[in-house]
Amino acid sequence: MAKTCMQDKKHFHWSNKVSNEDEEQYQESPPPPPPLSSFNSCPKSNTTDQPSLTRKKLQAVTIARFRSVVTALTKNRTSLLNGLGPRVVGTLFGSRRGHVYFAFQKNPTSQPAFLIELQTPISGLVKEMASGLVRIALECDKEDKTAVKKVGNTRRLLEEPVWRTYCNGKKCGFAMKRECGEKEWRVLKAVEPISMGAGVLPAPEKKVAGEEEDGGVMYMRAKFERVMGSRDSEAFYMMNPDSNGAPELSVYLLRI
Repeated sequence: MAKTCMQDKKHFHWSNKVSNEDEEQYQESPPPPPPLSSFNSCPKSNTTDQPSLTRKKLQAVTIARFRSVVTALTKNRTSLLNGLGPRVVGTLFGSRRGHVYFAFQKNPTSQPAFLIELQTPISGLVKEMASGLVRIALECDKEDKTAVKKVGNTRRLLEEPVWRTYCNGKKCGFAMKRECGEKEWRVLKAVEPISMGAGVLPAPEKKVAGEEEDGGVMYMRAKFERVMGSRDSEAFYMMNPDSNGAPELSVYLLRI
């Protein structure tokens, strides 16, 4: 019994010594790292900065796209408001002793998207149409080649101001692009209910300043089929009601 007590005492002292050594080792070991919550301030700043930068980039991209859209709308405002489709309304009119006006409209009530004045007298054009088919070719020159290479030809074909005119292969002077004034709009409003036909409008009771008395306005109105060959070529073919035979009147626009 005494031996077993002595062994137990020795074992007790040894275990106590070991526990003391462990305690000293635990005291000498470096303190544990601080919890992650103490470092949350730095990552938070990075995470908040990153979304702010992303928002700024998105705002910049949105503004750039908005500006490009506004620019495109500004450049093509005529096309958006009065743009022509595959079917258009064509009106040829002019005073008996005056020049020929040619207007193309998207519909009978819209402003003309294309209005030109030909130097050809309307009486001569009526005679040509009475004899058979009429082909009117309008030609214009392209812009300077160096400017086209740099920025491209930004002008639409229907916006060209000056044209060389040919009627059935014969040169007939020049044609000028015109704005729809009071006189021209009055004629278009008068023939608005007419889908197809020709005739003479009576002279107005109240004349516009600078307008001469000429005994009325001759007109011809019909629907035309529009065919776009390229950016530099378009054609308008008068549509016949019976859809038989070649169109009586065709207008070709060429930029060469």
